[in-house]
Order: sequence, then structure tokens, then C-alpha cells
Amino acid sequence: MELFHSGAIQQIKTTSPSLYAFRISGHVDDDAAEDLAKFMNDAFDRHDEKVDMLLDLSHFAGSDWDSLLDGDVIKSRFRALSEVRRYAVIGAPDYAQRMIEVMDKIIPVEAKAFSNSEENDAWAFVGETPLAPM
Repeated sequence: MELFHSGAIQQIKTTSPSLYAFRISGHVDDDAAEDLAKFMNDAFDRHDEKVDMLLDLSHFAGSDWDSLLDGDVIKSRFRALSEVRRYAVIGAPDYAQRMIEVMDKIIPVEAKAFSNSEENDAWAFVGETPLAPM
């Protein structure tokens, strides 16, 4: 199975077919955000059970704000509320980390932000380790 890659977003290979892990390096443009949304909507369609997600934002440099208004992006984010079991984020900017901590209390997804030094803890949270070197 070929791993997802679009712009600044690269899927990280794992042993679990129900874990979707991605490394974001650089700036995420509209096309990459839409491609990832379509990829995850397809993934949600393929799984009968909930999936886990891990995002490594250690080298994230921002994104195009107008991608938030894309129909596929909106659809994937709403679907994630019922399709994702655990959501781990490594190296989130401070504002995103605070948002994840608040959202964990009000959404039906176990969401947790981890610092760059807590990378192993993030992988343990989703019950997996990456297959490729970090």
C-alpha cells in the first residue's frame, strides 16, 4: 500500500491498519489540506471501527486559512468526531495545544497534545510505534 504524500504532509508507516499517522513539514497549502481530507474521508469509509490518528507538527510552518472553508476539509473534520478514537498531536503550536486540551473535554475523541520531547508518549497513546526512523 502506497503511503499518502501531498505537499508538506507525509504519512508515517505503521504496523496498524487503523492508525493514520502524518508528519507535517513546512507550510500546508489548500491542495494538501484538501488531499488529506479526501484521503481521510476514504479511510473512514473503509473502516467499520474507529481509527486513531497521530500528527507530528514538529516542523509545521502554518497553513492556508482558506482551506478551512473547503467542503472536503469541513466534512472530514466533522466525520472525525465520530470516526476517530484517539488523536495525538506532537509539537503543536501553543494555541493549538490549548485548543486540543479544551476540545478533549467536550468532543467524543480522546485528544492529547505532546511536546516534541514526548514523542514516544504520543506513539504509546495511540498504541503504536513508527516503522520508519523518525
